[in-house]
Order: sequence, then structure tokens, then C-alpha cells
Amino acid sequence: MEKSSVKAFMEYSEERFTKRVIYKKGETTAFILNFMPGQQLPAHRHPGTEVYLYVVTGNGTIIIDGAETEVAEADLIHVTSEEEMAFNNNGSEPLSLYVVLSKIPNENYAKNI
Repeated sequence: MEKSSVKAFMEYSEERFTKRVIYKKGETTAFILNFMPGQQLPAHRHPGTEVYLYVVTGNGTIIIDGAETEVAEADLIHVTSEEEMAFNNNGSEPLSLYVVLSKIPNENYAKNI
């Protein structure tokens, strides 16, 4: 068993959003994305991977295939491998997303940035 606290991975930077890897096991990885107000995650896809997101704190906008949806604390989101995803913290507070990729498309997805 491994036990971690999400709070330990909630590290924010004024320069850009941060990603802190919690687990990397086989073809699955879990990490926290942290955004200060105004920070964005560019549009991208995860080929061959299912993406599950949980809004830990804050509120913002997720953009799936160009369609914007407002999200807030405790919301759960599933994104398929075919969908293009982007994210924007357009709220006034820091925001953190807990993300699970069910299959790591390549090693770059399982690294801290």
C-alpha cells in the first residue's frame, strides 16, 4: 500500500502551471495539475489513453473539442483518447486537478513539469 496526501502535490508557480506526479505504475499515472488564476493548459490529445479528472479546488473552464464547460470543486470529468482537451483557470483562486491517465502514451506524460 502507498498513501499520499493531495495537498503535498499542490505546488503553484506564478510563471506557469505545474504538474506533480503522485504515482506511475505500469501503464497508469496519477498527478496533480496546479493553476494560478489566468494560467492555461494548451489544447492536446492523449492517444490511446482515457483521462479522468477531479477538481480538487477552485473553478475554471475545460474545453473539449472546442466546447467550453465550467467546472468547480468536486466535479469529475472523463475525456476519451479521441477528444482534444484544454483547460483555463479563469477563476480568481488557485485551482488543482487530480488527473489519472489509464495508459501512459509515452514517458513524457509521466514527468514533473
